[in-house]
Amino acid sequence: MTDRVQAVVIGGGVVGASVLFHLTRAGWSDVVLLERSELTAGSTWHAAGGMHPINSDPTVAKLQKYTIDLYSEIEALSGQDCGIHVTGAISLADTPERLDWLRMTDARGRYLGISSEMISADEAAALVPIIDPSQFVGAMFDADHGHVDPTGVTYAYARAAMAAGAQVRRHRWARRIERTPDGAWRIGLYDTARGDLAGASDTAGDCDDWIEALHVVNAGGLWAREVGRMVGLELPVLAMEHTYVITEPVSEIVAHNERTGEELLGAIDFGGEIYTRQEGQGLLVGTYEQAAVAWQRQQTPWDFDKRLLTPDLERIAPSLVTAFRHFPVLADVGIARVVNGPFTFAPDGNPLVGPIRGLPGCWSACAVMAGLSQAGGVGLALANWMTTGDPGFDVWAMDIARFGDWATRSYTAAKVRENYQRRFSIRFPNEFFGEGRPLATTSIYEYQRQAGAVFGDAFGLEVPLWFAPEVGTAEDVTFGRSNAWPHVRAEVHAVRNDVGLMETSGFAKYLVEGPGARAWLTHLTAARLPRPGRIALAPMCNEAGNLTGDLTIACLPPAIGSTDGGVQTVTGGATANTSTDERFMIFGSGVAERYYERSFDADLARWRGTAPDGPASRELVWYRTLGTELCGVAIAGPKSRTLLAQITDADVGREAMPFGSFTAIEVGWARVWCGRLSYTGDLGYELWMDAGHLQHVFNLLVSHGAAHELRLFGLHALNSLRLDKSFGSWAREYRPTYDPFEAGLGRFVRFMRANDDGADFVGRSALIAKYGPQGPDAGANAAPPASMALRTWTVTGVRDRSGFDAVADEPIYCNGDPVGWVTSGGYAHFSDVSVALGYVPVESSNDNVDFEIEIVGERRAAHLVNGCLWDPDGSAMRR
Repeated sequence: MTDRVQAVVIGGGVVGASVLFHLTRAGWSDVVLLERSELTAGSTWHAAGGMHPINSDPTVAKLQKYTIDLYSEIEALSGQDCGIHVTGAISLADTPERLDWLRMTDARGRYLGISSEMISADEAAALVPIIDPSQFVGAMFDADHGHVDPTGVTYAYARAAMAAGAQVRRHRWARRIERTPDGAWRIGLYDTARGDLAGASDTAGDCDDWIEALHVVNAGGLWAREVGRMVGLELPVLAMEHTYVITEPVSEIVAHNERTGEELLGAIDFGGEIYTRQEGQGLLVGTYEQAAVAWQRQQTPWDFDKRLLTPDLERIAPSLVTAFRHFPVLADVGIARVVNGPFTFAPDGNPLVGPIRGLPGCWSACAVMAGLSQAGGVGLALANWMTTGDPGFDVWAMDIARFGDWATRSYTAAKVRENYQRRFSIRFPNEFFGEGRPLATTSIYEYQRQAGAVFGDAFGLEVPLWFAPEVGTAEDVTFGRSNAWPHVRAEVHAVRNDVGLMETSGFAKYLVEGPGARAWLTHLTAARLPRPGRIALAPMCNEAGNLTGDLTIACLPPAIGSTDGGVQTVTGGATANTSTDERFMIFGSGVAERYYERSFDADLARWRGTAPDGPASRELVWYRTLGTELCGVAIAGPKSRTLLAQITDADVGREAMPFGSFTAIEVGWARVWCGRLSYTGDLGYELWMDAGHLQHVFNLLVSHGAAHELRLFGLHALNSLRLDKSFGSWAREYRPTYDPFEAGLGRFVRFMRANDDGADFVGRSALIAKYGPQGPDAGANAAPPASMALRTWTVTGVRDRSGFDAVADEPIYCNGDPVGWVTSGGYAHFSDVSVALGYVPVESSNDNVDFEIEIVGERRAAHLVNGCLWDPDGSAMRR
């Protein structure tokens, strides 16, 4: 009889073992780990074992800190020595820009609980006496850095999990994965104990045994692609060759050990693209060289086990030359061992974690290139997700949903190589990398390029950031204000004084149809849904009441169609003579397109499954992702109404088309949906049309707009304009860390409205439990102690283009103590002031305290804004 368990984890590296352990810690004991060979076979066994809490994404940094802190615990639980060496390390800056990056990293540690300190190059040399301080301009000391034994850690996770009831089955190759009729997973096993790791002795696909599970986790490491293909999935992951060398004994290290009684600190040399730590009496030196080499782009050999790749010292020679200059002792010491082994990357270097859309019970835990730093956090997030339906914190930086179908094998190969080469390079806040671009473009891409557009990319689509006076201009990447500054400023003033035009095709867009559409959306979102011909903001929450989306929902009015149909088209579909069902369009952040799809799928399944009299009692509803089959442009500014009136015969006046309306009109020869709203906070309109009509509508707006001083504008100007209004955005202000009231969206939550019908929505009970039935503005439930509040500050500083503005993740100080963090910021050009948005404890979110924000190593006075900087009563967008 085939065994059935709650979950099967495929892959016995440090990530798979961590997932197994965390599932048992979350209460699941009926779980099994399958390993084709021995535990650690693959990347884990040859890893250098480094661990550190530093990461450019604060959520990932917190999970890395969690991983490091966990090692002592699993060592005690399992009785397995993890080889823990917490030595501390120095991060070295050889340029002023790298020093600025370290200052920002050090500041971030203030609220993440990371022990770090900025030090001089001479102080760094005193701590690590093998460096030449003249090669550096400064450094940062990190007390939590160190290294562990990869094998010991993996076995510690596994043994702690087995003590809690889990099973580890070695020499069991998960060779086939199928769905069972009841929706579980059936995994075919091949016994490799016979010594046949490739399975060559039998016909490919034959299995010796089977196991069934409600959940299956792909922690396949080097074989994650191949495991994914078993369920019809091509994961965006690729292995790269990585080399480190171990030197013969170094006399200076021996002397340091004898003098201090301590192990030598580790070092990260960004300029040299190398990292070091003590190994025995010698030095381990690893490098992320520019001559990066991908490994097995098509198929990872199944019989690859605890093997290494052929060393190639010539490939890493340029990095070693720099290492000899920065670490002079290396020039006089021999190399005892060279380790060249593969490990995996996603296109952006972060893990691929989470549920797979369309495959309930199928989970990803792969592309964890920094396994000894991240595996604990990955295991925690995934176990929470699997057992409770939510990871428990914001994991967007690791969520597999951040990639769409555009992340093909070729795209992945290009981006992974680029990411590997840039492993120790600075990522500037205004920097977009060049590999894999341009990929997706719309029909007006070339016109915008000729108009001077400087592009970035979002979810595979090219999007204008700003417009330069000369075609081919590139933005100078910087922590300060770039060459874009004066041009973005002009774009902002054009919107506020005249009219601006930008493309909006990159939004995520969905069409929801069926007789049950309103009922399902009422359950899905916290907002009161708009009536036909209206559009409204709609927060979406999880069961804990925290935000999982900041959507905008339009209820489409009946549209005039042709006599023979047009029912299936977006702009002409809800014809007055063919349909009585309501249709809705949902708009959201473009980068979250797949994330929203996954949320919609899961909620639809739950909603139908909890119908009072079975699924049939819930009326039929379905949705469709529109992507770039529906494109858009937006116009905004005091002259936008006059411009629109010139290219349509529809009445676009204030009475006929008030703020928040959404209606079908004809622009030129094209039928479009027109939404009367604008993220700029000004008078504005969003126009949505079939992709084939985009160029026609765009050309009309440009040609007629010339008389009204129309100017094209991009995302940089939009960011400046939203800062004027204190408008938040997805993955910055709006994320699953906060509930709608903390994020300033409470006025859109349905149970707060008068005459509420009481209809339930996801997260409603959690919000009522937290704030009471009347919400946070009433009585003793006004502000639970742990609540945070989104606020806006102006920041004291210079106005010119060389200054620094807050970007994200800077600490916010209240009366001298770090209590919060910046979620986004920049320069509000029209208000002519530097602005930061961020969260602080609700009890500190008032004018009775002194605020400071630390920006690139400097604490600057911050002044709380009451409401927003521009047009606080919202009269401009309603005019």
